[in-house]
Amino acid sequence: MTEPGQPPPWNQPPPYGSPPPPYGVPPQGYGVEGYGTPPQGYGPPPQGYGPPPGQNEDPVWAILAHLSIFVFALLGPLIIYLIYRDSSPLTRHHAAEALNFHITLTIATIVSIPLVFLFIGIPLVFAIIIGGIVFGIIAAVAASRREPYRYPLTIRFVS
Repeated sequence: MTEPGQPPPWNQPPPYGSPPPPYGVPPQGYGVEGYGTPPQGYGPPPQGYGPPPGQNEDPVWAILAHLSIFVFALLGPLIIYLIYRDSSPLTRHHAAEALNFHITLTIATIVSIPLVFLFIGIPLVFAIIIGGIVFGIIAAVAASRREPYRYPLTIRFVS
């Protein structure tokens, strides 16, 4: 085995009855040679992990309020706004913005339908659809970053 007074090889435990290593020194003979405890001086991880302080809100419902334009149009932001208006300022802001934008899009679409017969409404309807998709995605990205977003050219019905 080993000579008395010499540490055991790195892959064998110390012999039975040997004195324990001094406090703060890792025991010899355990683990892989060269790998052990981290060097002294490693402190806690630096700040910046996790959400910023004061922003512990989950932005999922705010994102869904904006992306509901693809599925539920007016109903999605309205339900999210009514549920979260008192509990989450972030979700309230984004749901109100999405609801205002969806109401504005609905009004613009209703106005442009009679204009289809004059051939002015056809490009207008396409512009409304494309604008709704693009601005909805931009707003969802802003909500995922927990940033406020205001839709352009939107009538503010709900605040």
